[in-house]
Amino acid sequence: FQVLLTSLFANISSTEVSGLALLGDVPLFALEPADWSLRFHWPWARRATDEGDAERIKSQTKMLLRNLVRYVHEVTQKIQLDYPLVVQIRAGCVLHPNGTVWSFMDVGAGGRDFISFEVERQFWEPRQPSHVAELVSKSLTSMKSISLFLQQLLSSSCRDHILTLRRYGRADLERQALPVATLSAQALSPAQLLLLCQVTGFFPRPISVAWLRDGQEVPPGPALGTSSILPNADLTYQLRSTLAVPTGDGHSYTCHVSHRSLGTRSLLLPWG
Repeated sequence: FQVLLTSLFANISSTEVSGLALLGDVPLFALEPADWSLRFHWPWARRATDEGDAERIKSQTKMLLRNLVRYVHEVTQKIQLDYPLVVQIRAGCVLHPNGTVWSFMDVGAGGRDFISFEVERQFWEPRQPSHVAELVSKSLTSMKSISLFLQQLLSSSCRDHILTLRRYGRADLERQALPVATLSAQALSPAQLLLLCQVTGFFPRPISVAWLRDGQEVPPGPALGTSSILPNADLTYQLRSTLAVPTGDGHSYTCHVSHRSLGTRSLLLPWG
């Protein structure tokens, strides 16, 4: 579970904060910049967030955001930084199968790593060799009440929230969607052909796409190219893989797709 926050400090009197919470790759809710209200992507995410002491946590988190805005302006004035400023925060936790939790909070400024919070030690560390990062790290570490709140929020509260989200959203979080694959080709030159294997509509995210030449897997090399796994609008994913081959070389080529939703089967798309 993680929360991504972006704060734009345009000037001393203007700040806009937006955010997104995700469980794995699934978006749960967005923080509206206008009033810091939560816009939920799933009904079950709202129900899970409303359970237990969530209202208290939401109230405390809003207070933390207000303090963040005030603190950034104070630091900016104190050390005479220039507006506009962009501050990005990534915070959350990973729940391991054995029940242990790894918590994290990283802060970036101006598109660069800035500081991070060592949750277990309640200690802020600079992530760049600058006077500002050193100053801010020491200043935040001295605020013991905020560090204690963040530790509780990012450890036990975060773990409990993951378990609640999984319970309410099991049907959507554990769903499987079959990949759909197509194979096409285009001429790069009279002597070379580019084979394109397009795979889309699959969930969950992990997938394997390989090329076979005469039934044997093609090893990595300059002729082989694979894109990043990208999200679709319907919360599935897409990927494409290419292979450059000599025109009319007499070999047969196959795009081989493996995915959890296929079980022990695979998709095989032959060319030539």
